Amino acid sequence: MKRNDWLLAAAIAVAAVLILCVQLFRGTSEEAFVSVTVDGELFGTYRLDQDQTVSVNDTNRLVIRDRTARMEWASCPDQICVYHREISREGESIICLPNQVVVSVESPDKSGLDGISQ
Repeated sequence: MKRNDWLLAAAIAVAAVLILCVQLFRGTSEEAFVSVTVDGELFGTYRLDQDQTVSVNDTNRLVIRDRTARMEWASCPDQICVYHREISREGESIICLPNQVVVSVESPDKSGLDGISQ
């Protein structure tokens, strides 16, 4: 490999490490909440800083504890959503495809910008 190839590889590696650091160290907003949708319709929104257990249509049980959310129980056969790790950061989600349940962490938008200009 030539010198420019090494420089390009180093630049890509540095950019990848920076992006990884931003993703890992970005914190949870103090006002974060969990949004639960069933079959594309909003089932409810719950504060992430209040410990509670939410029963979703007798098909899923969501537990919010210590500013994290996890699926504790599901009636689906594959149980992928139950084995999914806890979520706590904005943009993370747990999806139960057989029951069509989506749990995602969101925070209120204070900037006033739309999705394109952000």
